[in-house]
Amino acid sequence: MQEKNISFNNFEQCIKCTVCTAYCPVVAVNPVYPGPKQGGPDGERFRLKNKWFFDENLKYCMNCKRCEVVCPSGVKIADLIHSARRKYSRETPELRDYLLARTDLMGRLARPVAPVVNALMSTKPVKASMDLMLDIDRRRSFPKYQSSGFKKWFRKNALSKQSEYSEKVAYFHGCSTEFQHPEVGRAFVEVMNAAGFGVELMDERCCGVPMIANGLWVRAKNNARHNVRIFEDAVGKSLPVVGTSSTCVFTMRDEYPDILEVDNSSVRDSITLVEKFMFELVDSGRVKLVFKDNYRARIAYHVPCHVEKLGWSIFTKALIGMIPGVTMTTLDSGCCGMAGTYGFKKENYKYSQEIGKPLFEGIKALAPDFVCCECETCKWQIEMSTGYSVLNPIVILWEALDLEATAKANQKLF
Repeated sequence: MQEKNISFNNFEQCIKCTVCTAYCPVVAVNPVYPGPKQGGPDGERFRLKNKWFFDENLKYCMNCKRCEVVCPSGVKIADLIHSARRKYSRETPELRDYLLARTDLMGRLARPVAPVVNALMSTKPVKASMDLMLDIDRRRSFPKYQSSGFKKWFRKNALSKQSEYSEKVAYFHGCSTEFQHPEVGRAFVEVMNAAGFGVELMDERCCGVPMIANGLWVRAKNNARHNVRIFEDAVGKSLPVVGTSSTCVFTMRDEYPDILEVDNSSVRDSITLVEKFMFELVDSGRVKLVFKDNYRARIAYHVPCHVEKLGWSIFTKALIGMIPGVTMTTLDSGCCGMAGTYGFKKENYKYSQEIGKPLFEGIKALAPDFVCCECETCKWQIEMSTGYSVLNPIVILWEALDLEATAKANQKLF
């Protein structure tokens, strides 16, 4: 059946001010990319008449959403671009794209031999081979896989305790927490428990964002449908769905309906980021946080693009600002250039680093103890490009809290 020529997006609200183009980080460095105005609302007018007007150079869009943040008319410009990619692109994913998109599969394969994989991926011959055969840039550093994942830690150390709590949250931990950064999941569980909330894990699948980026549309849509179903089960038990990855949360809230055309209206308002969830608990007086007397840190805060789009950086700033002995400086708003798997690709590496350069220079000039950021791929980019460690806000909170005193304080409240 032929697809109807209709658009989900009221692109006619575009007033042609070109502010989206002025703020686009890709336009500034890549002359081949047509830009958000031309590729979004302008291009949609032509594509609705004939699909052959689709421009394959729209693949250079990082989906950072900065065009949508600044649009005075509320046009979902990036969604127009990536919906067009899904509908009209004639390019098929290469082996590289499958490998980068299947973060869950690659994590499971790497885990049994994680030390070997990590060692090999850092060697020049392996990097050169991937550059030559897969077009994965040899200059890119890779996150380290862990031999033991978050879910194993949870089953061994935390699962039996969760029944003690009358109130619970459903935790979407995501691929990076499971395979590369299990400390984020541990921090989440222990902070939630200290706050008086139990944690339930779900039969989750990858949020789908790397599949969207690499053109695996069917698998991304299947994952989205699956996740919406398990979220409905959680919401049916009055459990909020809380995540620690800003990109996962944003994708599940906004990309599912707007790019993948998966209806999540029954659960969207229940999907939230831990910083927002925790701040609202503290602000309402439902939870009390007790911090260590000796915690000190000078922190630089990088606001990820998707947190910028959600408008939720205020919660991270307020929450980390509650910690005595912390000085946190918010860096100038700017994309790090990584954009998930975008920065791994050989054809994008140069642009990725040029986009992130002002951010890297800002961090180095500030010389903080470490950087705070809610996005794991921003973490990989900043750590590789500056040498500074990047911590998820929930890990900072975990390290700064007196968990035992916090738990006792919240036992009294509950």
